[in-house]
Amino acid sequence: MTDYSNSPELQSSVLGKTTEYASVYTPSLLHPIARKLNRDQINVDESALPFKGEDTWTGYELSWLNNKGKPQVAVATFVFPCQSSHIIESKSFKLYLNSFNQSRFDTMETVRQTLAADLSTASNSQVSVTLFGADEFDCIPFSRLPGECIDELDIEVDSYTPNSDLLQLASEDVVDETLHSHLLKSNCLITSQPDWASVVISYRGKQIDREALLKYLISFRDHNEFHEQCVERIYCELWRTFNPEKLSVYARYTRRGGLDINPYRSSEQDRTPYKVRTNRQ
Repeated sequence: MTDYSNSPELQSSVLGKTTEYASVYTPSLLHPIARKLNRDQINVDESALPFKGEDTWTGYELSWLNNKGKPQVAVATFVFPCQSSHIIESKSFKLYLNSFNQSRFDTMETVRQTLAADLSTASNSQVSVTLFGADEFDCIPFSRLPGECIDELDIEVDSYTPNSDLLQLASEDVVDETLHSHLLKSNCLITSQPDWASVVISYRGKQIDREALLKYLISFRDHNEFHEQCVERIYCELWRTFNPEKLSVYARYTRRGGLDINPYRSSEQDRTPYKVRTNRQ
């Protein structure tokens, strides 16, 4: 497997480097990374993506000043279409959001429009931004993930790097089912910091062996790759292995530095149908 962690684009990022925090609005802090770097590895042609979907980020530490210098706070959601040419490197995103802290804006809507414009420019796509006040508790409701949890299966595991050979069918019967697991873990491509996630897999097709699927998901445990890239790898390997009639993969990652990332890839639709937050988020 080609190692892209040493590419000039990634090495020029702020990940893993000591960085001063700007407190005055600085859009140039955003560091885009081409999705193509990973998609080349999993043989995905960007001109004919085998999936639809989006990446929903949640920002819990957004603050700015109003025109009188009084601090304002909000929770934000940022939705990036998977067709965007670039993702935003997460530490640069955090630094960018922190640059709002001592900057004055007329209204919350002005902040929202500023965020949407900057992120759309950086990712080369149309990014949707929604801001919620601190008392809007229903903005991202807590809920159990849909489908059946497979984590209680009694399996023996000895593979901790992605291995699609672990995947196998349970039967030739066609089923329509949704499964989830809280045991997905990968590591940051640059810093090797752990990234923890829950994942939902929904499909219609020949029945997937659940024990094999759980072993496969656990096999990402020592793997270094960005959140979005892991979900695309899982989607593509399930699609190529089982050729289902339909498939979706959705991951809810725990937050770091006030941000969580939640990628969704589907053969059917662009927008995730799951508006939930797990108790780990």
